[in-house]
Amino acid sequence: MTRTTNDPTSQTRAGRQSLAAQLSDRVRSYLSTEAGSAGLLLAAVVVALAWANSPWSAGYEALWATEASVSFGSAELSMDLGHWVGDGLMALFFFVIGLEVRYEISVGALAGRRRIMLPAIAGVGGMVVPAGIYLAMAPGGEAAGGWGTVIGTDTAFMLGALAVVGPRFVTQLRVFLLAITVIDDIVAVSVIGLVYSDAVHLPPLLGALALCVVLAALTRLEAWRAAPYLLVVLALWLATLGAGLHASIAGMLGGLLIPAHPPAPDAVDRATRLARAFRQSPRADVGASARVGLQRAVSVNERLQLMLHPWASYVVVPLFALANAGIDLRGGVLERALTSWLTWAVVVGLVAGKLLGVWGGTMLGTRLGLGRLPRGVGPGHVVGGAVLSGIGFTVSLLIAGLAFDDPALRDRAIVGVLLAAVLATALGWLAFHLAAVLRGETDADLPRSLDRPVDPATDHIAGPADAPLTLVEYGDFECPYCARATGVTRELRERFGDRLRYVFRHLPLPDVHPHAVLAARAAVAAGAQGRFWPMHDLLYEHQDRLEFEDIAAYAIEIGLDMVRFLDDIDDEKTAERVRADAAGAEAGGARGTPTFFVGDRRHTGPYDAQTLARELEASSPGAPS
Repeated sequence: MTRTTNDPTSQTRAGRQSLAAQLSDRVRSYLSTEAGSAGLLLAAVVVALAWANSPWSAGYEALWATEASVSFGSAELSMDLGHWVGDGLMALFFFVIGLEVRYEISVGALAGRRRIMLPAIAGVGGMVVPAGIYLAMAPGGEAAGGWGTVIGTDTAFMLGALAVVGPRFVTQLRVFLLAITVIDDIVAVSVIGLVYSDAVHLPPLLGALALCVVLAALTRLEAWRAAPYLLVVLALWLATLGAGLHASIAGMLGGLLIPAHPPAPDAVDRATRLARAFRQSPRADVGASARVGLQRAVSVNERLQLMLHPWASYVVVPLFALANAGIDLRGGVLERALTSWLTWAVVVGLVAGKLLGVWGGTMLGTRLGLGRLPRGVGPGHVVGGAVLSGIGFTVSLLIAGLAFDDPALRDRAIVGVLLAAVLATALGWLAFHLAAVLRGETDADLPRSLDRPVDPATDHIAGPADAPLTLVEYGDFECPYCARATGVTRELRERFGDRLRYVFRHLPLPDVHPHAVLAARAAVAAGAQGRFWPMHDLLYEHQDRLEFEDIAAYAIEIGLDMVRFLDDIDDEKTAERVRADAAGAEAGGARGTPTFFVGDRRHTGPYDAQTLARELEASSPGAPS
């Protein structure tokens, strides 16, 4: 997980060898933004269709045919507004997608071969099968060249539909579907560039390749400011246009070449010190230094995503829909479309093809042992998600506009894309409903309940054992975020007094923190002599000194019987106690440290004192539901 230490939701995540992958907050933010833009996208479609079929339809056509130019000295770039949206703003859309793909491959849900295999197979199946169905159904001639229309999935529309027709909790399914669309986007942009671009001009193409090398060099030089990357990407866009390639290529390549990486601990610590200095001395120069420190602690990739993603979701995609979904259906256009093999080739290719391709690819990959479904996601969920993948929309409309020179064929393809979106949403609802009724597959999420009740006889408890409020933390003594969270739990204990019992359970992450298991066993051994909390505090105070000799010194410092302590730390019962806590963490959906449970429900989101206090108050007996 990539974040700065002043983020109250920071966690240390388990590596691939110890626990299954967990959704990062970066991805959670991405999904939330995409789903939120779906309503605006749908509104843009409705406006475009209403406008194109109104008495003012000529104004709709005239608007997008209006020429707009940008000049600098003797250089001039001129396109009509429709092309500015399709070749300009959509390049920004694919640039954001490229950034997200690079992030996911580097440190996110697709980091590592095992994580990427199953989504890759499902993604490829979700493109090959629809294209095959389209080619089998579509009439020959120019219509056959539109097979690319059925290979894409509109992430925003799909996630918006999932939020409406899917289960109440779909976090794990959304991660899986996002991973599939990452593969989908890479292939779709490659198809646009290789199949649907104009004649290629060599000099600008060589210039574009040179600019890609410059982007890679900026990464090697560890350039941390965003401006140089953006300037090079802008030049890459211009070179791609000059080469005759579709601008989506420039956007995707630019995003893929901008690095994503976890924050270096020393950069995070420096940013924290600078932020504290500004709090103590709020001067402009100190504030500027703090801002630079925070920027250097976070990768350029993430900062650009944060800045550009809302624009792509809430401006670019709706504008593209407004410019491309406006089909004049009067004069028998709709009737001819509904009786056209081309229209139904698009519909069946997207709806049935995506279902068969994504679901079949997923099942094939799991049967061959190439990967496994995320925990909480069942085969019925995959069927529902595969059907929703038939909402092609943005990419489908873009390819339809590039594939068909004949306006009549283009209109029929667009009608097919719109029909497919409606049918896919309705069939997706049916699939999720049947999965819940017939297979008991309801929430497609990690478990959210505490695995076993708090037991005063075995749990480490601070506060009255019978207190009405309970806060359980799964922690790792070598996790820096857990150490910072001790201040939060201390503040909560002071605030609630005897109304709160705070319970600490062990979730050591040995593949990330090599001393974590030894530290956990030492705390359990100290607990056997009634000194768990003093050892707990010392271990967190000295996270950089957790060798066996250091821990023995801490045991002496808190006055333990050393013979008994050394026997207990090596006792199998101590090891079993730590393993039992870790197993309970996984059973309760904890995938990183710290993870909190308020009462018996896993807490998601920020874990600052104010947020946790509000959740604790809400869990109090007699609190309004």
